[in-house]
Amino acid sequence: MHIEEFEREVEVVLARLPEWVKEAMDNVYVVVERRPSKEQDPTGDGLLGLYEGVSLDERGFDYFGVAPDSIFVFHEPHMALGLTGQALRDEIRTTVLHELGHHLGMTDERLHELGWA
Repeated sequence: MHIEEFEREVEVVLARLPEWVKEAMDNVYVVVERRPSKEQDPTGDGLLGLYEGVSLDERGFDYFGVAPDSIFVFHEPHMALGLTGQALRDEIRTTVLHELGHHLGMTDERLHELGWA
């Protein structure tokens, strides 16, 4: 899958989010990158996605004037999995939802309950 199609798949996931998730999202953007930087994946393990920011449950009354949180979804590590078709789309969906869950402040247990991990 070329990166342009990969980006469209990420957009599809975001467009299909439940309304409660769309309403809860705050000061966050989602971006597709070809690969993680050395700082993002220092061991070179093939990181699929990454959330950087302050999750909603950790924001206090003094949270203002802050740069947006970032959710990164990495193209090349996904391609390295060797998945195609629906299996690849499912993995992209899982990655986006998992990182969004971190933004929302969800525990890994809650992510599994929702089928997001």
